[in-house]
Amino acid sequence: MPRCFLFFVAFLCLISTAYGQKKVTISGTIKDATTGETLIGASVRIKELPQSGTSSNNFGFYSLSAPEGEYTLIYTYIGYDTQTKQLSLHKSQAIDIKLESKSTLNEVVISASRPNNDQIVSPQMGVEKLNMSQINKVPVVLGEKDILKTIALMPGVKSAGEGNTGFYVRGGSSDQNLILLDGAPVYNASHLFGIFSTFNSDAIKGVDIYKGGMPAEYGGRLSSVLDVNMNDGNSKNFTVQGGLGLIASRLKVEGPIDSGKGSFMVSARGTYIDVFTKLAKDSSIKGSSLYFYDFNAKFNYHFNQNNAIFLSGYFGKDVIGLDNIFGTNWGNKTGTIRFNHIFSPKLFSNTSLIYSNYNYQIQSFESNDSFEATSKINDINFKEDFQYAASDHHRIKFGINVLHHSIAPGNISSSSNTVNNINVEQRYGFESAAYISDEWKASNRLSILYGVRLSDFSLYGPGSFNTYNAAGNVSGTKSHGSGSIVKNYFNPEPRLSASYQLDSVSSFKFSYNRNTQNIHLLTNSTTSSPTDLYVMSSNNIKPEIADQISTGWFRNFSDNQFEFSAEVYYKWLQNQINYKDGAQLVANQDVESQLVYGSGRAYGLELFLKKKYGKFNGWIGYTLSKTEDKFAAINNGNYFAAPQDRRNDLSVVGIYQLTKRWSLSGTFVYSTGQAVTFPTGKYEVGGLTTFSYSARDASREPAINRLDIGATLEGKQHKKYHSSWTFSIYNLYGSREPYSITFRDSKTVPNTTEAVQTSIFATPIPSVTWNFKF
Repeated sequence: MPRCFLFFVAFLCLISTAYGQKKVTISGTIKDATTGETLIGASVRIKELPQSGTSSNNFGFYSLSAPEGEYTLIYTYIGYDTQTKQLSLHKSQAIDIKLESKSTLNEVVISASRPNNDQIVSPQMGVEKLNMSQINKVPVVLGEKDILKTIALMPGVKSAGEGNTGFYVRGGSSDQNLILLDGAPVYNASHLFGIFSTFNSDAIKGVDIYKGGMPAEYGGRLSSVLDVNMNDGNSKNFTVQGGLGLIASRLKVEGPIDSGKGSFMVSARGTYIDVFTKLAKDSSIKGSSLYFYDFNAKFNYHFNQNNAIFLSGYFGKDVIGLDNIFGTNWGNKTGTIRFNHIFSPKLFSNTSLIYSNYNYQIQSFESNDSFEATSKINDINFKEDFQYAASDHHRIKFGINVLHHSIAPGNISSSSNTVNNINVEQRYGFESAAYISDEWKASNRLSILYGVRLSDFSLYGPGSFNTYNAAGNVSGTKSHGSGSIVKNYFNPEPRLSASYQLDSVSSFKFSYNRNTQNIHLLTNSTTSSPTDLYVMSSNNIKPEIADQISTGWFRNFSDNQFEFSAEVYYKWLQNQINYKDGAQLVANQDVESQLVYGSGRAYGLELFLKKKYGKFNGWIGYTLSKTEDKFAAINNGNYFAAPQDRRNDLSVVGIYQLTKRWSLSGTFVYSTGQAVTFPTGKYEVGGLTTFSYSARDASREPAINRLDIGATLEGKQHKKYHSSWTFSIYNLYGSREPYSITFRDSKTVPNTTEAVQTSIFATPIPSVTWNFKF
């Protein structure tokens, strides 16, 4: 790995020699003039050089090179006034820009993309950028604004189901999505079994989701990257804002540090459903627990123009219990320390030390059978990322990443004699990677983003490691001491994306990328659960591999007011993991004996039409796709529909600015039902009915369709205070979306079987939230 990285540095030096000496560079940071928040993805271009241009990175930094001369710089960002600056460019210089937010907006911003034709020019494919003004307008269940519910309205992204924050991207399972919060991986992004996500919208600055053409700086998952960035905090003024809802409330405080050299943001959110359960007549429900809380914090300090430090963290916990019968709790903790350093106007670095923890605990309080099950994941991650503006034609990113995993798969302790104590050995692993990529403007029409990520995974001791035969029986056991390598995997991951402009408003794009994954989710449920089991690649489990090609046509209309795209993709999946029929996964010391391995494929068409400006905004997204798995031990070795296979998926989102104070919104979704395994027969054993099942995932749940509506009333403008009311109705016409379907003997018709469907939200769910800021 070090040799590969030295090669990258040598390659970088060659490009620097070839291009760096002929140009001078403008660099700086772009911020919000009112709050001091850095702006991600703000556009910078030179009027006199139409093909020049760049955008600010996740820390607001930009760098742009050009020949000496007289120029007009243009800075733009959605929702902000455009700023121009006349410049006599004869030497490299730093120019920090503060953009003014538009005082009155007669339209709702739907895209965080720049108001030019970046969709046409950029070689990046399969990426959606969302800002909070968009997310805050979309009606969701119980009025709690939700990032994950919003991205599921995008083509190629499908919700895992009602009451579930899991999502599927281009045929991938929910664990094949890398979810990052300020660079820290989040393993279970749900509250209350998926009704809410872990992301408090008040604390979030922006969201990017990559579903194809994944940049080389990301790795570790097969299907997508959801990159969530927290607010830095207001460096100009102290502010307090929050909201009071029917079952949840939130509060955020932010302000400057040391006269604006730094800032802080602290945000908290919690539910009070317990208040309603205490009113129940049933004594067991009255004594139950049902709540979550989470906490976000971020601090930053700029020592000078070239050095800044950022500290951010998240803590969230769920507690669910039924009187003295059972209890479960789970939570995530993340912590990130990032240090930015600007070596020169061309070279920017970000050094990160990241901690992530996910854990759950299940307790049973039955007097004769009490037990407790626990599991946890600990990650410590070091990253060094560089961004180098070699010239106005080459923008290079390169870096390294070392990630240490520690997984306790699941232990059971009991005070009774009926349940045995089980201690599953903890596993340890290292993931390391080096990457380099170059965004190359090859000509006025052609832009290419190419690179490679070299990933390496090592599983190491201490512990005893079994080898299994085809039948799943132990064929050998070997003990390894502390630090002893059990298995090592090395995989190159090439990445390529290209855009060719057909004219000023349309382009054709192509991408190919390979991804590997060494953290695997084992579950035999169609919905996410806090008890889902994570394991690492091992001497039995190989890294999952996905190769994806995609191509598409992109077209803008009406002075970039409308954007249209049509993309097709095909994905090959290797070393996919499934479970045997009747597998026991939780607290199993030989869990790998329950697994089978195979391949898969996913392909589809995505259509997207988006209107960005004007009083009426919104989008229509449609996906036609197919996802299949193939395992020698399942379905006679033939392809069968994967659980996440849904042939048709349609979403329609509309937002209308009725007056300066009233805005209306609505969403409609339709989706083919999820592939499931239903019984095809039954027989009795000892007076009990036992069902026999069809081929794996050969049946389907009913199709899903739902309409949600919302309205926002902005309060009257005050100099130091602002408030608004958000009203919404989730599932307006009471569509019954299946959460689960079970089968039982009919209670009314002898010798027949009936299906029982459970729906979490079978009736319209109204909500109201009061939001405030001062």
